Amino acid sequence: MIEARNLHKRFGSVTAVEDVSFTAEDGVITGLLGPNGAGKTTTMRMLYTLVRPDRGTALVDGVDVVQRPEDARRALGVLPDARGLYPRLTAREHARYFGELHGLSGAALDRRVDELIELLDMKDIADRRTEGFSQGERVKVALARALVHGPRNVLLDEPTNGLDVMSTRAVRTLLRRLKAEGCCVVFSSHVMQEVAALCDRIVVVAHGRVVADGTPDALRERTGKDSLEEAFVATIGSDMGLMQ
Repeated sequence: MIEARNLHKRFGSVTAVEDVSFTAEDGVITGLLGPNGAGKTTTMRMLYTLVRPDRGTALVDGVDVVQRPEDARRALGVLPDARGLYPRLTAREHARYFGELHGLSGAALDRRVDELIELLDMKDIADRRTEGFSQGERVKVALARALVHGPRNVLLDEPTNGLDVMSTRAVRTLLRRLKAEGCCVVFSSHVMQEVAALCDRIVVVAHGRVVADGTPDALRERTGKDSLEEAFVATIGSDMGLMQ
């Protein structure tokens, strides 16, 4: 389970996150939704220990990410907004390297890497250097790195951004499998199709604060809209009116 409690972050004179609170449960896919500049990525970075909050608390399975960052990282699998691959390493070597960083070794690591290569349909690229990989191939490698240690909590920042149809389907299948295994899955997106297809719960962020939190059906009912996209626009539009 991942919890955000009154998270706040400023960069100079700019307030990126004003007051974000939500809970992402185990066995649930939670979507962090909002327009560009809403504070989604900064919130995610605070949750996975890359950015320290100015105030507020973030917990991963009850572990405070500021007080015990290393323990929190062990329980997290992260797909950041910047994929950041090492161009001279193969896809397999990326997964092995990150597995070793998490303390895996020997036959157990080999089995886990082989499992991820199969799960992510990476057989044809597993032993190629990642330099020159397509966007979809890069995302698959980054996902393998994130999941190699079997984390119970997964944070994904725009996981299907720039992917083709087949790669998008593979990511959807993976997220549903993680949910079925009881993992806590949080992903940020502005693609309504992905949110509608995957999310059990939606947290809408605008101007650095949560403006809606609930199931897709509850969001549609609250706004009186038939589609999730229309409900989102109505929610953001209402919030922007309040901010003026």
